[in-house]
Amino acid sequence: MLPETGLAYAIARAAALIEAVIGGANLTEAWEGMLREHPHWPDATRGAVRDLAWGTLRDYGRAEAVLSRLMQKPLDEPYQSFLRIALHRLERCPEQAHTIVDQAVEAVAAAAPGLKGVVNGVLRNVVRQGEQVARWREADAVARHRHPQWWIDRLRAAWPAEWEDALAAGSQHPPMALRVNQRRATVEEVIAELDAAGIAVRRLSNDALLLTDPLPVARLPGFAEGRVSVQDAGAQWAARWLEACAGERVLDACAAPGGKAAHILEGADAALTALEIDPRRARRIEGNFARLGLHGTVRVGDARHPERWWDGRPFDRILADVPCSASGVARRHPDIKWLRRREDIAHFAAQQAGILDALWQTLAPGGTMLYVTCSVFDEENRGQMARFRERHADVLRLPIDGRLEQQLLPTPEHDGFYYALLRKRV
Repeated sequence: MLPETGLAYAIARAAALIEAVIGGANLTEAWEGMLREHPHWPDATRGAVRDLAWGTLRDYGRAEAVLSRLMQKPLDEPYQSFLRIALHRLERCPEQAHTIVDQAVEAVAAAAPGLKGVVNGVLRNVVRQGEQVARWREADAVARHRHPQWWIDRLRAAWPAEWEDALAAGSQHPPMALRVNQRRATVEEVIAELDAAGIAVRRLSNDALLLTDPLPVARLPGFAEGRVSVQDAGAQWAARWLEACAGERVLDACAAPGGKAAHILEGADAALTALEIDPRRARRIEGNFARLGLHGTVRVGDARHPERWWDGRPFDRILADVPCSASGVARRHPDIKWLRRREDIAHFAAQQAGILDALWQTLAPGGTMLYVTCSVFDEENRGQMARFRERHADVLRLPIDGRLEQQLLPTPEHDGFYYALLRKRV
């Protein structure tokens, strides 16, 4: 029985999460299920398991570039993932090589004693051949960029000057940014509170506060009181570019978990409806509104079928934050790199088209729609907008900060998002 506070235990539990992802499971849901099974885990154990699983999955292809050269065939799961995790840890913390190898071997020995020698031999070989291991990784494009080859190819074709930086940023630990609820505090007041607590932040051009070092929300002054929320800096452009005004009827479609809807209400006394197809996720929107002291209507419904939830009164503004490949936020949800397939993008694009066509019916003449994805793929973004205009003669494209559209690729400051602003001709 492995002690729950040790690295060997964390490796074993993280490997179980990776095994679930390889089997097609959603990482967040698998993690939440694991936490329900182990409610007594101390924070250190939770943190270690999560860091190992998320970090190893972000390092897509790094382990395979090495293990494929050192092993005739992979081990069965979860034991192959014991090796992936150990290689991830060895690369990040080479000074701890002896401990990492020892703990990985201990983890395997507790579950499959017959594999102890194999794991020990492979890992010691990795340590001995450190320079060669580095060359193997550098020679392999998938390992070098930590993304599937088809993903690399699409991004390179669409963004020939920026693709490498975007892939590099998309493989790092994500940044943490705060949004100030300006109904309850000013940006300056929050900065002063954070400074007094020893929390360093940098104010960005859209008033997002970028933390120098991510930390648990429990340590954020004003979070429980609804003065601040955690929201990626790139996502904080949505409310600004939608520009909702007091008294307007506003729809946030596909709204969970409610960050963008809350941001809209923090800036304007609008009559906002937050639409979400998943009842469980819809409750999260209500919880966020309650914490922030906001008042909006939360409806459960499918954006593709407005006849089931719409009262027939046109909306003045619509935030169409549609389901997508989530390729711009893969560093937060690294299972996406393992689960997405090239053919999935066309499926998402078709789903988005159905949502857009349905929502356009509910927009008032002269009203505006902000189309948003957290994707970096053109088929879901530029191409989607081009096809939408072909289907609807009453679409007028509006500039956003002087540009026809805004594609934010992942950077150290924000995740990847796409924005396009549309007006319905009168």
